[in-house]
Amino acid sequence: MRFASSDLRAALVRIHAMFVKELIQLRRDRVTLAMIVGIPFIQLLLFGYAINADPKHLPTALLAQDDGPLARSFVAALRATDYFDIVAAARDEADADRLILSNKVQFVVDIPPDFGRRLVRGEHPPLLVIADATDPTATSGAVAAVNGAAASALSRELTGPLAHLAQGPPPYELRVHRRYNPAGETRRNIVPGLIGTILTMTMLIYTALSVTREIERGTMEALLAMPVRPTEIMLGKIAPYVVVGGVQMAIILLVATLLFHVPIVGSLLLLGPLTLLFITANLSVGYTFSTIAVNQLQAIQMTFFFFLPNMLLSGFLFPFRGMPLWAQYVGEALPLTHYLRIVRSIMLKGSGFFDLTADTLALGLFTLAAMGLAILRFRQTLD
Repeated sequence: MRFASSDLRAALVRIHAMFVKELIQLRRDRVTLAMIVGIPFIQLLLFGYAINADPKHLPTALLAQDDGPLARSFVAALRATDYFDIVAAARDEADADRLILSNKVQFVVDIPPDFGRRLVRGEHPPLLVIADATDPTATSGAVAAVNGAAASALSRELTGPLAHLAQGPPPYELRVHRRYNPAGETRRNIVPGLIGTILTMTMLIYTALSVTREIERGTMEALLAMPVRPTEIMLGKIAPYVVVGGVQMAIILLVATLLFHVPIVGSLLLLGPLTLLFITANLSVGYTFSTIAVNQLQAIQMTFFFFLPNMLLSGFLFPFRGMPLWAQYVGEALPLTHYLRIVRSIMLKGSGFFDLTADTLALGLFTLAAMGLAILRFRQTLD
């Protein structure tokens, strides 16, 4: 018994020594320590404050071809629901279509000519509400509020000589067009977004490990002894993964069309180059992480720290316009946000290059900044 108790004490001493050793090592590994504290904090912050599945104050364009009191009452009732913010006045139907294709508005409210006069005559004029339903979660609450807004607006106006119009069915025809996803299928929103999320995850991990693996294996010295410039090393390491990313995109598009029946309305010749731009942006970020991390574990931790906000603040899992303004500002700085708009607009809406100019420019600027930082960090690593 005495022998067994002495062995137990010795084992506990050794375990305690290993425990202290791991704590000291963890304290010295500042990157890992920051991840342990930072990731739970970011998750709590984002899920507690930034995530909202019922977005309001959605940008709306007004195509008002009748400016009478009944039409104005209907517009005021829409504003009162808090779901609609009138941010643009469309000149005609073509202008309204351009606003939707360029993602500047989520809804278009079309009030036909002589709406008030036809309503008074009992002709049941139509009221058209066009919804960009590529994200059915973002529009479902607003579409449900339209009927109540129209009824409450005209009930205040249909009094006195017009009181008979308030009896029975509504004296108008409310038409809600859910464009690009009339059945409200979630897969039409999720599957195109998977192209961006999968590319973000894989491209970050591949390149984040590239330089770190060379350093750990001791092959970086041999690489630096060759007559190769830092920019050439970076481009040489990134180029193969651009090809890999292109193959991944092709596979996802094939599966999306064959298995999930997601349409590709727009041009693949436009989607291809913009996807390569997005791939290059993520590869540059991953390459920057590889020059900062001292081992492969830290490189993986950094990629996850970057990937998490991209997932939550880009509009992939939750409606982008449902987030508070500060979260939207952060999301606008992330490449996945702009790429999701690009891929969904091309695949589901058939948007062209000029419709996507703002997101393409933002993605290009991010790529240039990321590549510049990667080159600068690599040169500092060499020094």
